[in-house]
Amino acid sequence: MVAFGQDHPAAPHVHPAWQHLENPIAATPASIDAGAKLYTKFCANCHGPSGRGNGRLAAGTAMYGRRPSDLTDDVWQHGSTDGEIFSVIRDGIGPDFQMDAFGRVMPDEDVWNVVNYIKTLAIKK
Repeated sequence: MVAFGQDHPAAPHVHPAWQHLENPIAATPASIDAGAKLYTKFCANCHGPSGRGNGRLAAGTAMYGRRPSDLTDDVWQHGSTDGEIFSVIRDGIGPDFQMDAFGRVMPDEDVWNVVNYIKTLAIKK
């Protein structure tokens, strides 16, 4: 198992330690709306307003070797369970911080709301 903060494989993979972490926040309209607001504030600059990985900072991150993930596609680089998505948002992706850790600026409840919102992006595709 590769822990966050260590080098990650280039190919899509899962994180068994986080796969079974259950989302304690129901994906209600209120949760999804709260997640959308947080996504706009913290995530859209890189992932884009609709989650396609084309935010205004995406070209800059590509210069460092990685584009932001397209959150609307069928490939989830670090796993697709709620727990895996939660851990990526909260802990970030290292070792060179391909994605910042947002657990420093968002409490867990807010991160779960973002998870609930992100899961709707593929539906809107």
